Amino acid sequence: MTGRPTLAVVGATGAVGTVMLQILSQRADIWGEIRLIASPRSAGRKLTVRGAEVEVAALTEDAFAGVDIALFDVPDEVAAEWAPVAAARGAVVVDNSGAFRMDPDVPLVVPEVNPHTVRSRPRGIVANPNCTTLTMIVALGALHAEFGLRELVVSSYQAVSGAGRAGVEALRAQLSLVAGTELGTSPGDVRRAVGEDTGPFPEPVALNVVPWAGSLREDGWSSEEMKVRDESRKILGLPRLPVAVTCVRVPVITTHSLTVHARFQREVGVEGAREILATAPGVVLCDDPAAGEFPTPADVVGTDPTWVGRVRRALDDPTALELFVCGDNLRKGAALNCAQIAELIAAETSAGVPPAL
Repeated sequence: MTGRPTLAVVGATGAVGTVMLQILSQRADIWGEIRLIASPRSAGRKLTVRGAEVEVAALTEDAFAGVDIALFDVPDEVAAEWAPVAAARGAVVVDNSGAFRMDPDVPLVVPEVNPHTVRSRPRGIVANPNCTTLTMIVALGALHAEFGLRELVVSSYQAVSGAGRAGVEALRAQLSLVAGTELGTSPGDVRRAVGEDTGPFPEPVALNVVPWAGSLREDGWSSEEMKVRDESRKILGLPRLPVAVTCVRVPVITTHSLTVHARFQREVGVEGAREILATAPGVVLCDDPAAGEFPTPADVVGTDPTWVGRVRRALDDPTALELFVCGDNLRKGAALNCAQIAELIAAETSAGVPPAL
């Protein structure tokens, strides 16, 4: 890279891509050209970034000519095909899909937790974690650095936008069918009103919670649950960390929430934990239950930090803490973390530090 680097946003017209353009317009302007790339059917559209209209180009090999860093927000199979193409053309790829997260030659980066790993990228690709993992991992990373994490038990309450625009459209359609009714009082009445078209979810999500996110994996686990387990281990550098996860879909448009039971290597105090969380980069402590103050999706949506509340020491284990965590799954949970990774990579050249391979 020389001068201000050229950035490409691949998947610019998608849900996360839209948020990415907003974030790039709000953060420090370190970029030269910002190139927008999407599928051929979206080519020619004009989108606004940094106050200027930019025409969307079709995803082709030539689209990466001269690109220094490419942010990918596309389906796994598209990323698997095209991220190596972009890397071969000289771009460093920051990929938001699941295609490369567990590849041992691809770092899985959260800038507040493991920024040093971004420099070791032999494939020219850096992976962005799953939105559910990102909702909690900044807070957990800060606590782990002080107390040493040894076990994690998590339940998620995931917004429908985690399933893309189809998830949002499904919830809004279902809400219109149940609004102003007495539904939710008899077995099956919500399902009958909604019908069989439940969108990307196996059950109605309006007036309901669905204890499932992702696809089926071995022994009844879901892909989303396995992502949280595997990614947390990789990010924290704890390959044998015991992790138990249950992922639940709730009728919230945007912002994931999680309950976290974290056991540490030594006894923990609530005040010490609160002090760590209150001063950790990327974390906001909102924790005064007596005043009704704790994070909820309705307040957290559209913000960048991880919000933490309900901090308690476990009743039966002095080495464990209980937390409630919220984070916007389209911002820190996807687009913002990608942008932060890209900024780390861009800073390597300005600081005169060559990337480690």
